[in-house]
Amino acid sequence: MKTKITLLLFVFSFSYSFSQKRVADKFFKDYAYIKAAEFYESAVKKGDSTTYTLARLGDCYYNNLDSKKAAHWYQLAAESEDGLSNENIYKYVQSLRSIGEYEKAEEWLQKLPEAKGSLSKKNHEKLMTLNNDTVNIYNLELNTKNSDFGPYVTGNKFVFSSAKNNKGKIYEWNNEPYLDLYEAKINVENGKKTIGDVVPITSSKINTSFHESSVAITKDGATMYFTRNNLNKRDKLDYDKEGTSHLKIYKATLINGQWDNIEELSFNDDVYSSGHPALSPDEKTLYFTSDRPGGYGFTDIYKVAILPNGTYGDPVNMGDKINSIGREMFPFVAKDYTLYFSSDGYANLGLLDIYKSNLLNDNSSEVKNLGAPFNSGYDDFGFFLNDDNKTGYFSSNRPGGKGYDDIYGFEKCKQFISGKVFDKKTNELLTDALIELVDATGKVVEKITTKTDGSYFFEVNCEKKYVLRGSKNDYDDELKDVLTTSSDNKNIEIDLYLTPLIIGDEIVINPIFFDFDKWNIRPDAAYELEHIVRVLKNNPKMIIKIESHTDSRGSDYYNEILSDKRAKSTRDYIFSRDIDVNRIVSAIGYGEKQLVNKCSNGIPCTEREHQENRRSKFIIINDYK
Repeated sequence: MKTKITLLLFVFSFSYSFSQKRVADKFFKDYAYIKAAEFYESAVKKGDSTTYTLARLGDCYYNNLDSKKAAHWYQLAAESEDGLSNENIYKYVQSLRSIGEYEKAEEWLQKLPEAKGSLSKKNHEKLMTLNNDTVNIYNLELNTKNSDFGPYVTGNKFVFSSAKNNKGKIYEWNNEPYLDLYEAKINVENGKKTIGDVVPITSSKINTSFHESSVAITKDGATMYFTRNNLNKRDKLDYDKEGTSHLKIYKATLINGQWDNIEELSFNDDVYSSGHPALSPDEKTLYFTSDRPGGYGFTDIYKVAILPNGTYGDPVNMGDKINSIGREMFPFVAKDYTLYFSSDGYANLGLLDIYKSNLLNDNSSEVKNLGAPFNSGYDDFGFFLNDDNKTGYFSSNRPGGKGYDDIYGFEKCKQFISGKVFDKKTNELLTDALIELVDATGKVVEKITTKTDGSYFFEVNCEKKYVLRGSKNDYDDELKDVLTTSSDNKNIEIDLYLTPLIIGDEIVINPIFFDFDKWNIRPDAAYELEHIVRVLKNNPKMIIKIESHTDSRGSDYYNEILSDKRAKSTRDYIFSRDIDVNRIVSAIGYGEKQLVNKCSNGIPCTEREHQENRRSKFIIINDYK
């Protein structure tokens, strides 16, 4: 007998935990992760230690931005029989990074097939800046099978460096022709931008048999700074004592449509390189890259004053708030004085990454990695930002391009989702309703509460799928799918209407269904009854009674007995959810005694009319406020 009782208890426990899991799954599907976690954890307490349940708990907390709890449950799932999937390993790694367990994160990252690189604390901080979802990048049509990089826009002209001259002398370093400067026309038609008609830059004195690259041009288009190999008077490479030909910065003036009057800048030197010129917005300062003595690393970024008489001050190192022990290169200063540059001296995604700093406006500013998609596991450099602060270009040798280095365009696109939240029954505006923004992976990316006028507002990414989830105490949740478009700055207005759970003196929920001739609580019924549980927990003084009613089909006695069992089963479920037994004064089944329409015995009725009589009522019997 003892064995039978133990077995029955085990079967009941297993059945109960299975039911808990199914209820949890329904909440999970509706992005109600906190409620889903409550049921998954209840299933675990009842003995469910399956990988599925443990990993789902991890997902609940991961999607709801609780990294500490997510890591806890993923660890338990990892120790279970089936272990973690690659997707959950990735989430586990992200959770570990978030709570500072970098060494452990690195160990787990190595279990992924595509795992590469170190996960130091700095690496983690930079990886957190990834913004693939906010920026669209595209490979320019003008790219060739050779190197194309260093974009610069002046008026409707697009100037860049390229090794596209297949008739030129070969540079042995990469077995491509030496670099020349080219220009193309920027055309805008019907809002679409194209860059074409590529020709060598208009000058007989700039492109030589050796390298020319990396330009900066004044706003009036009359002066251009560019980088070139150190050449002697016969336009041949000039070398230092070690046999190295260094880079120098030159200036050219536009005369009658031709770049002429080529001048070497005074701060160049034959024994170190200077290159990659960039102008400040007021054109009073020139920034550049150099490996001159006294720097912090292999190459540093310097600045030099452009004096009113056309001469230059002494070069000044930008200091250790910009420069590192590595390579800092390719500076660019935007119109708001944000300094962009590339470096391999900071924690990065691989090789040269593009960074930005507000140092020119704020001495305490720190360097920030732009993250993906600007940066990759390869060299990313030559950043240029248009005056609209949303579009621009950069260079990269990442896989998937047309050549060794390619120029990529980028567009930052943002949209907005806004609206108001109403009581569905009264149309009143709802204050302090919680609105959650859920992305396509099911992760809650932002949460806000409605203002006094019932309004909410999210800034979102273009061409993405989202779900809005609205919730408030004593109201049923509402979910709305949202698909953003490709139009920048578009506002998508979506109002939410939450259904009140308390109407008059009743808590009103959707019908509770039972299996034929059964009174046990099914998962779909439990899901609905959680609304009752939620209202009771939100209103701790509320006391209710439960009524269960049937239609007229079947014998009167049978219907009364069945409805009474269902009423008490409903009550017992609510008690099992930590509701005090004194808060439900009665649970009575009335069978077909209290029909709400004409459908009594022998009266022909439709199924819909019979359904009106099959109902559960949760009646509030006290003043609970």
